[in-house]
Amino acid sequence: MTTTPTSLDTLWYTRCPVPTASGIAHRLGWLADDFARDDLALQVLQDAPPEIAEHHFDHLLVGLFREGGNVPALVARAEGAPTRLIGLTWIDEGQRVVVRPDSGIASAADLAGRRLAVPGWAGTRTRSFPRAMALHGLTSALRTAGLTLADAELVEVPGRADRRPGWDPSAAAHWPGLDELAAGTVDAVYLKGGRSAEQAAAAGLVVAVDLDATPSLADRVNNGTPRPITVHAALLDERPELVVRFLAQTLRAARWATEHPDEVRAFLGSEVGSGGDGVTTAYGADVHLGLTPDLSPERLALLDQQQRFLHEHAFTDAPVDVQAWADPAPLAAARRLLDEEEGR
Repeated sequence: MTTTPTSLDTLWYTRCPVPTASGIAHRLGWLADDFARDDLALQVLQDAPPEIAEHHFDHLLVGLFREGGNVPALVARAEGAPTRLIGLTWIDEGQRVVVRPDSGIASAADLAGRRLAVPGWAGTRTRSFPRAMALHGLTSALRTAGLTLADAELVEVPGRADRRPGWDPSAAAHWPGLDELAAGTVDAVYLKGGRSAEQAAAAGLVVAVDLDATPSLADRVNNGTPRPITVHAALLDERPELVVRFLAQTLRAARWATEHPDEVRAFLGSEVGSGGDGVTTAYGADVHLGLTPDLSPERLALLDQQQRFLHEHAFTDAPVDVQAWADPAPLAAARRLLDEEEGR
């Protein structure tokens, strides 16, 4: 494994098309303005050449801050990427199992014996997050009815075509399995997020299982729940104050969001490629209240549940020690810095 050379006079930021406080801080210009005080440029990874942008998945770029899905982050860590976990968020994001209205499937119990869509493997395991999401979402749905994947028929469908990683929702492909569901070659599809819900509704599909409505967080663990913030260990070791400042601006944006719900929904709509109704449907009316990262024992335990699932289903060759991966010091320092700046 090699790390792409980088100079720490340039920092990189990457995120997925999902609700994040760091995304809001970036949009408001706070991250770039903060680093500019030290003549440090902050570049969006997706604007870089492809060989650089690829590090969204493997996190081998020294100056990279990443907030995104946990599947690439955990797989990269298992494969030896020298990253540190510095924050976790939890935002329910519209996890559902959809079916055709004439399917006779109205609950998780009705999935027994049915054909469930699972995207195939991508070119790498870090890029195979659609497969991981579907497998875990369907596992959770079946478990609510006392069933397992063995009680249904898994049908492999094409995954999303490989593309440049990015947060631009115009690059988002059609959700895997929806075409096959509409055509009748599968009976149910797991999906999440506002854009996929709009695609499903446009195809006349209906919700059979709403995982966000389940009372246990354990039934909602998936690629984005919880969602990690990670940095390269070399950046944290060499310039810890930059990591603290990144987190302070992220916390500042999370506090700002609590008082600006309309602006947050507008930001998120453009982030995820969904209208305002889609944002509310997928992420809830109170999404602006839940963007603050932490490293609480509960969230770390939920992330450990996810890494165990990934290992069980061959996404990693070895387990990830979540406790050893996490470093709570930068987030604690960021809270102190922000409180001092705001006179709290």
